[in-house]
Amino acid sequence: MALTLASALLWGVAHLATDRRRTGLTLMAAYVLMLAFVLTVFTAFSAKFLSLAVQPAWLGFLTGALAVIALSWAGVIVWSFLLVRPDAGHRVGRALTTAVAVALCALVLAPAVYAARFAYVSRDVVNSLFSTNTAPVVAQDPWNGAERVNVLLIGADAAPNRPGVRTDSMTVASVNTRTGATTLFGLPRNLQHVRFPHGPARQRFPYGFTGAGPDTPGLLNEVFQYAEDHPEMAPGAGRGERGPALLKSTISDILGIPVSYYVMVDMKGFAEIVDAMGGVRMTIKQPIVYGRHREGLLPAGTRRLSGQEALWFGRSRTDSDDYVRMGRQKCLLNAVAKQADPVTVLNSFEKLATATKRAISTDLPQNLLPAMIDLAQQVKEHRIKSLNFVPPLISTVNPDWHLIRSKVRDSLAERTTGKIATAHSAPSPAPAGEAPVPLDAACG
Repeated sequence: MALTLASALLWGVAHLATDRRRTGLTLMAAYVLMLAFVLTVFTAFSAKFLSLAVQPAWLGFLTGALAVIALSWAGVIVWSFLLVRPDAGHRVGRALTTAVAVALCALVLAPAVYAARFAYVSRDVVNSLFSTNTAPVVAQDPWNGAERVNVLLIGADAAPNRPGVRTDSMTVASVNTRTGATTLFGLPRNLQHVRFPHGPARQRFPYGFTGAGPDTPGLLNEVFQYAEDHPEMAPGAGRGERGPALLKSTISDILGIPVSYYVMVDMKGFAEIVDAMGGVRMTIKQPIVYGRHREGLLPAGTRRLSGQEALWFGRSRTDSDDYVRMGRQKCLLNAVAKQADPVTVLNSFEKLATATKRAISTDLPQNLLPAMIDLAQQVKEHRIKSLNFVPPLISTVNPDWHLIRSKVRDSLAERTTGKIATAHSAPSPAPAGEAPVPLDAACG
């Protein structure tokens, strides 16, 4: 039993004990080299583990390497046991040593199987969600010299009794590619007379979007589904791509900044993600009534919300309005991002992976994910600012497009030059939506 256990901790011990010196020394050398390789990987690439976890090729290599190491280790244990086991006459001794050998093999194989399963699920999520764009990404500068990357974050609300997708939450995250400093620009869903960029959409609606007919008011949250229903609005884009393409180009034109990518979260699926991570802790400043018949209430105070409660926190308009709801949605997304720590993700990984595949769609390419992961780590080091284009700053009926662009330019220039309050400063006392304020301060 001692020799079998020792051989599991240091390959070759049983072989040396049975005068198989050459084999024993070879196994020891292989074991030392394997440990050196593992330690080198963990020390040299520890800062890159998150970015490696979104690369399918690396995940495939990891799965294969774990399988080889685990099977080799179990093979050495069995080999060592066969060399030193008691003869057939010692039944109790043979049974005990056999049990020890089996337990050691299980101890070696179980973590490897779990890690391989983790790598397989990660690879499946990456391949399911992200496009395999073949455009090369330069390692030294994956952003091709761009000072900022702008990503459209969409909260979609679809229901069986309401066909199509309504983009009720639209926020552009503008991230400095060097520092990670981020400003969120929120656009209300009920923005009217939205002007389209030059192209087929502008030709059809030269004076602004008016909807699909008399039954639709022509709001910003209808643009996505209108493009999906009218392929000519986004030539060359397939089903599921037309809506994001037209919405991105429209919002790019409104804000005056290029929106490169989008991430859309289905609100019902978002509730599943929150449940998978064990809920989200929120501070509710005032009681929130929810439900069409006011059947629910989220009391004021700090508490952990379930997925359904978080969903109502972000979507309820009872006794409030769209603009209050926009603020709560940003607070909710911020809280989820901060509380999805590595331990939480690991503990609920498969549930989170399943919910994520159902709830999220995006056009982020796979080869940009490592750079995006690294940038996300920098984003966490800064206080996120938020600027909402809502009344009284902007009229949703007759929006001042020039003012919107001017505010975007000013806020990004201030973040670049450092004129906006630092993380230790108090938020601006300007009216709501008129100047970027720290998001965590606004969330209480």
